[in-house]
Amino acid sequence: MNRRHLKNSPFNVRRQPVEVEQYTVGDRVIHDSYGLGTVVALEGTHAVLVDFSPQRARISLPCSKMTLF
Repeated sequence: MNRRHLKNSPFNVRRQPVEVEQYTVGDRVIHDSYGLGTVVALEGTHAVLVDFSPQRARISLPCSKMTLF
């Protein structure tokens, strides 16, 4: 069933495709919680290991809190 919505309806929103960032070893990244870090390892397209001195964190992808610096 194809429902029609009013023009100002919050349900009439077309979702934009999410761009997934591609990371490589050595990339500098910034994370909302951890801060500035360096990508040290890749786990396929599922996760990255990032060195946020003094700790390392495994970040699952896609991650909306992390971007390239």
